[in-house]
Amino acid sequence: MSERFEVSAPSGLPPRGKDALRVGTMRRIAAARLRYCGLEAMTDDVMLIVSELLTNALQHSGTTEISLVITVADGALRVRVRDGMPSSAVPRRPGPSAESGRGLLLVDAVARENGGAWGTSEAGAETWCCLPLPGQGQP
Repeated sequence: MSERFEVSAPSGLPPRGKDALRVGTMRRIAAARLRYCGLEAMTDDVMLIVSELLTNALQHSGTTEISLVITVADGALRVRVRDGMPSSAVPRRPGPSAESGRGLLLVDAVARENGGAWGTSEAGAETWCCLPLPGQGQP
C-alpha cells in the first residue's frame, strides 16, 4: 500500500481541518490493507503507529507532501512515513502535565512490546516501524 497527500496547514500546530481528516483517511486505508492481508490482529497497534508517525510529520517537518507506505514481506509488516525533510524524529520526555509530545514514545513502546523496532532513515526524511507478523518472532 502506498498513499500520499499534500499538507495544507503550517507545521508546528496540531493537525486540523483537511490534514486531520487525511490522517483519519490514512488510518482507514491502512486498516483495509490489514484486513485484505488477513492481519486484523495487528489493527490497533498499526493504527496507533500510523497516527503518530503521520501526526509527527505534519507537526514537525514543514513539508508540503507526506507519503505512507505499508508493506508485508519477510515475516514483517513495515510502516514508512516519508516527509522528505531531513531531520531525525526523536522521542521527547514531556512533563506530566504536557498535552502532547508522547507520540514517538508510544510508537517505541508498541514496537518493543511486539518485538519490533522503529527509526529514521535517509537523514531523517523517512520514519519507519517494523513489526513481526503474528507468530513470526523478531523481524
